[in-house]
Amino acid sequence: MGSRASTLLRDEELKEIKETGFSHSQIRRLFSRFTSLDKGESGTLSREDFQRIPELAINHLGDRIFNAFFSEGEDQVNFRGFMRTLAHFRLIEDNAKSKDVNGPEPLNSRSNKLHFAFRLHDLDKDDKISYDELLQVLQMMVGVNISNEQLGNIADRTI
Repeated sequence: MGSRASTLLRDEELKEIKETGFSHSQIRRLFSRFTSLDKGESGTLSREDFQRIPELAINHLGDRIFNAFFSEGEDQVNFRGFMRTLAHFRLIEDNAKSKDVNGPEPLNSRSNKLHFAFRLHDLDKDDKISYDELLQVLQMMVGVNISNEQLGNIADRTI
């Protein structure tokens, strides 16, 4: 097992990660999951670590999802980056009391969620989703369950 320091989450780290909107107990639980995935005990997760997650392995968009955790040219993500990406999957809170009008927009806001989802579908990262990219994503999602003609019709109506 790794050193004790590598498995503890310090209070200063907790404070920085609070920007994600997760509760203290959620952060601790996700940190436990993060450390269990960190097979190299390096304090970071690699693409290979993500590929070992069964739920992503069977998801047709699994590659797109775990690639979202990594910045361009990076092959490791630390816990803070892990949490910032997971925050996009949190429910949107419409409670006005939980919003800081002077602070940054929450990571799980509608606009941030839309931007995140857009990036999952923008395969060539040109800030546009082309007809061909839409077809590719649809094929990832449905596989061989519907015909190419049906996929084309869906893409046509969507575009």
